[in-house]
Amino acid sequence: MKRLHVADSRFTADFDALVSGRTAEEMSVAAPVADILSRVRQEGDAAVCELTNRFDRTDITPDTLRITAAEIDAACAQVEPELLEALDLAASRIEAFHAAQMPLDLEFTDAQGLRLGMRWTALDAVGLYVPGGKAAYPSSVLMNAIPARVAGVQRLAMCVPTPGGALNPLVMAAARRAGVDEIYRIGGAQAVGALAYGTPTIAAVDRIVGPGNAYVAEAKRQVFGHVGIDSIAGPSEVVLVADSGNAPRLVALDLLAQAEHDELAQSILITDSDDFATAVAEAVETELQTLPRADIARASWRDHGAIIVVRDFAEAVALVDRLAPEHLEILLDDPDSFYAQIRHAGAVFLGRYCPEAVGDYVGGPNHVLPTSRTARFASGLSVFDFLKRTTSIAASRAALAQVGPAGALLARAEGLHAHAMSIEARLAD
Repeated sequence: MKRLHVADSRFTADFDALVSGRTAEEMSVAAPVADILSRVRQEGDAAVCELTNRFDRTDITPDTLRITAAEIDAACAQVEPELLEALDLAASRIEAFHAAQMPLDLEFTDAQGLRLGMRWTALDAVGLYVPGGKAAYPSSVLMNAIPARVAGVQRLAMCVPTPGGALNPLVMAAARRAGVDEIYRIGGAQAVGALAYGTPTIAAVDRIVGPGNAYVAEAKRQVFGHVGIDSIAGPSEVVLVADSGNAPRLVALDLLAQAEHDELAQSILITDSDDFATAVAEAVETELQTLPRADIARASWRDHGAIIVVRDFAEAVALVDRLAPEHLEILLDDPDSFYAQIRHAGAVFLGRYCPEAVGDYVGGPNHVLPTSRTARFASGLSVFDFLKRTTSIAASRAALAQVGPAGALLARAEGLHAHAMSIEARLAD
């Protein structure tokens, strides 16, 4: 864990290294992914089944690619009632927040008499990629599927790997609660290829969303343009801005909540107290003694974690904006005042009683967020990712006479004479 102090002469250089130093330590998978996508595009179901059977130790055929309603029912029946209730609470809150986002169509007649409009329509079909095995996250099913349903998408096709043929009951229950019933037992780059290009069994979609490993991320990168995607997500990250009014253990747990995702996750504390910084660092070490995912969290905290001590929290604003974190917790007496100064963050959690984990599950806003400093220009998943805009113009002859001559003049200046003539001919009648 790095410890930086704004007053140190090396702070600028050390902070620059912190901002730019985290990279995914993995070899490029572009070539093997391109081969997989090419096979899926040419061979369809045969390639999807062969690749899935090889990687996931399954024995599927085109006839068994789709998980049946009976299988989904049986899996859901295994989930404890308390978990189903928790899932329903989360889903209800996610639905309510995303329903409030839905935009209104626009139409007005301007001063020249043209009727201008903009209409929102949902995508026809969306593909949801859901990790399987140890990295199965039912919460991500809700966060990806529910906004699409709220937006009005009629067809949701979900792909989830089933290593060894096992279904994750809570993932199936989350899919059922979110209104997904078209589920395929495939994962990896071949699942992305099937969703993007279509096969005899799996119809193509218009957009693919959801997290995955390096192969999935690269496959989404390569099919982008043929279909839309949500983003190329990097490792998770959190920045905590906290004063000494917080309990060190609670701050330590919030840091570890990100660190336990994977070894490349990043947790950063910004505080104005050296003593508090030390207390939090000690609390982190204490919690690591008993944390079930301690090996992962310890590697993340050791290699990418940091504590930054500022002289006052006014200095912290620029640091946060430079980091542009996926998650920002503001654990201060007046979090709103600090938040008002922040420009770049994926999601913000205000006050001492709102840890980031609330947003992962039951807050309501989406937990699919921009990582790797992309919050400078990107936003979290929302209904807008499943909608598109169509503009319209209606003009009478009188209205065209008001604006047409200027349009024709500009067209001729660009050397596009047919453009100009198409306007002028209507005005010459």
